[in-house]
Amino acid sequence: MAIRKRYLLIRRSFRGLQGYVGLLAAALSVMSCVEASAHMASYPSMAPIDTYLSQTAVDEIGLARSAGPPSISNDAEILTLGVHGYSPAVKGRNGFACIVERAWSMAFDDPEFWNPRVRAPICFNAAATRSVLPEYLMRTKWALSGASRSKMVSLVKAAVASHEITAPEFGSMCYMMSKRGYLGDDVGGPWHPHLMFFLPRMAANQWGANLPGSPVMAGVKRFEPTTVFLVPIAKWSDGSADGRQQP
Repeated sequence: MAIRKRYLLIRRSFRGLQGYVGLLAAALSVMSCVEASAHMASYPSMAPIDTYLSQTAVDEIGLARSAGPPSISNDAEILTLGVHGYSPAVKGRNGFACIVERAWSMAFDDPEFWNPRVRAPICFNAAATRSVLPEYLMRTKWALSGASRSKMVSLVKAAVASHEITAPEFGSMCYMMSKRGYLGDDVGGPWHPHLMFFLPRMAANQWGANLPGSPVMAGVKRFEPTTVFLVPIAKWSDGSADGRQQP
């Protein structure tokens, strides 16, 4: 169960992470295939667009702000999702940008890629707003225009080849500290408050990630020149303790 828990953490918490950490993925390959087949029956394609939208812009703004501590998110730019993509709803003053990601931020082969219930509040710092957020905004426009997963894979590959998608800018990171999010059916709500750091491709052990006893986890995106490092923390954005056993 400890291995399974760690697998769920990596798959669900690394937004859009393509592929899994080698040994872990091999150990769970049979289990993953069985569960993926079950989930794919529920989310084989995109649901009606309105099922991905918040009831009101106020709801979306509040959920986006819950990604980070108020000292950060209250002064951040807020983008909200509409039928054609994200648009600015609140002007920021500190260089941060907060949004609520949907399921198409996940790996393209994730069985919940089209899950309309997913709501993942995330707040990017200025460097990540410039160099990480744009890819997700691209994905969103492709998804809302009706592109299939296979088409989106081709579009990502083309964007990487043309340098429209590049390695993250130095210092790119984000806050995911909302206890109001829904990160997927296998999590059933939020996971743990955590920080993520985006770097050019590198070995996970350069950060001591994925090693026994290390609180740092990492994975390399399959198509993009990016490594994502994740560090769980003890408190949610409202200051309350996580209160659950750390992974």
